[in-house]
Amino acid sequence: MQNNYTIDHRPLLRAATRDGVMLPVIDVTDPRFTIADDADSRARLFAQTTAEEERNRRLPRFIMRFLMRRAARRSRLLRAIFGGDATFLDGITTYVMKLGAENLPPPYDSPVDRRVAGSAHLKLLRLRTQQVAHLLADGLAADLTKAPDAPLALINIAGGPAIDSMNALIVLRERNAGLLRRRIVIHVLDQDDAGPCFGRNALAALTADGAPLAGLDVAFEHRHYDWNATASLDALLRELADSGAVVGASSEGGLFEYGSDDAIVGNLQALRAGNARAVTGSVTSDDERRRRMMTASRFKLVPRGLKGFAPLAERGGWQVARSESAQLSEQVLLAPA
Repeated sequence: MQNNYTIDHRPLLRAATRDGVMLPVIDVTDPRFTIADDADSRARLFAQTTAEEERNRRLPRFIMRFLMRRAARRSRLLRAIFGGDATFLDGITTYVMKLGAENLPPPYDSPVDRRVAGSAHLKLLRLRTQQVAHLLADGLAADLTKAPDAPLALINIAGGPAIDSMNALIVLRERNAGLLRRRIVIHVLDQDDAGPCFGRNALAALTADGAPLAGLDVAFEHRHYDWNATASLDALLRELADSGAVVGASSEGGLFEYGSDDAIVGNLQALRAGNARAVTGSVTSDDERRRRMMTASRFKLVPRGLKGFAPLAERGGWQVARSESAQLSEQVLLAPA
């Protein structure tokens, strides 16, 4: 772990990946990572992404592929997007894409990488994380107030480093520090090891002296998990029920975007039966532009939109209490139905 201090003395925290790369730790309350989320700012950002997509559409597909392959030779981020045959983007690359152009460390800081990270499309990815963190904080605040002595459990499904869970804690502490004077555990349920490895180190940085979560009793636990088989989630929820914990769950860029209908319903039913109090996550938009962009990608996102997702939430025992838009995705806060 390494901390650098800026002119205003606010620390820019860093943590190591499994491969030893030092990455900045995202704090959505820090201006270096915050994306303006008022109506006018969102409208401008959405217009920029639309313009980017329209410019790309005017190029014949074979020319676009040629340009991307050539640029990928000078960009680690583009190689991750356009190379290989995985049907989803790995957790560490997704995380790096949320850092912003000015915060990219080596080996992700080539001029091409900076242009990619500074694009309007990746600002939407950053906005997605920010919105999920705020929605989760909103969804848990009342229950934490009612149960001041109960532990807090944050379940993160396919969340890689689980940076949305950590940022929900940062937001809650900024609003009312007393709400987090309790035992807190972030439970990451993910098949990958690299993302949770970095997440554990990021949490250590965030709880160090002078950091946003300093002094809190927060632990990080990782379980290998296949969202098509909820037995380990069921077991975890039984453990949490015995402890009397307030339970919140999230899946940013995970279950609701890539999972099958049955997987989504099954996980939501398990969370409902386990007395979770709030669930948040991102849902891939279903508009024509998003569908068109997906035809050029190998990633197997499912563009349900809110209209397609809401019935699945209801089958799982939940209702969409609120949603926030990042154009390419809709972020939802679910409450028990």
